[in-house]
Amino acid sequence: MIKGVLFDMDGVLVDSERFISKAAIMMFEELGLKVTPEDFHPFTGMGENRYIGSVANKYGISIDIEKAKARTYLIYGEIVRGKLAPLPGALEFVERCRKRGFKLALATSADMVKMNINLREIGLPPVSFHSVITGQDVINKKPSPDIYLKASEKIGLKPQECLVVEDAVSGIKAGKDAGCRCLAITSSFDTAALQDADWVCNSLLEVPDEVISW
Repeated sequence: MIKGVLFDMDGVLVDSERFISKAAIMMFEELGLKVTPEDFHPFTGMGENRYIGSVANKYGISIDIEKAKARTYLIYGEIVRGKLAPLPGALEFVERCRKRGFKLALATSADMVKMNINLREIGLPPVSFHSVITGQDVINKKPSPDIYLKASEKIGLKPQECLVVEDAVSGIKAGKDAGCRCLAITSSFDTAALQDADWVCNSLLEVPDEVISW
C-alpha cells in the first residue's frame, strides 16, 4: 500500500530547465565556448555535475566542475529571481498528498544551493517535506536508484511503499530500479519517452485518484 511520495524537483515542481541551461551557456561563454540548449537535454535530471561536465567533455575542454557549478548557480540565482513559478498543480498535489497522510520526500539531483533557490522562488519551504535529499547526498546520481533508495529510507518506508514523481527518463529508471512505482509528468519528455512509468500525466493537475490509492 502506498505510504509515501518521493518528489523530483526540476520539471516536477518547477520549470527551471530553460534557466539552468541559460546560466550554463553564459558560464561556458565566459570560458570562451559557445554551446546550445540542445547540448544539455540528454543530461536532464542527472544533476549539474553530469549536466555541465558532459557538455564540457563533448567539446573537449577541461573544467573545474565545482568552480563551474558555483559560477553557474550564481548566474542562475540572478536570472530566476521573480521569474520562477510552480508548475501547474504542483503545490496542490503536494498538499493533496499531505492530506492523505503520506510521508513526503524531496529527492533532487541538484545541489542544495539550487534547491533552496527554487523552493524559495515558488514559495514551497523545505519543511513541506519530511525529508530532503540532494545530489550532494549520494555518490551515484540518477539514473542510479541511490537517491530514491535513500529518500525512502529517510522517511522510514520501503521503496515498494513509495510513489516517485518524475519528469525525466533518467529519473524514471532510477525510481523503477529502486523498486518504486512511478508517475511521469510530460514537462521535459514526451509520453513515448516515459513509457516505463506506471502512469503518465501532462501535469499534476491531472493525476487520477488511482495513482495515490494503491
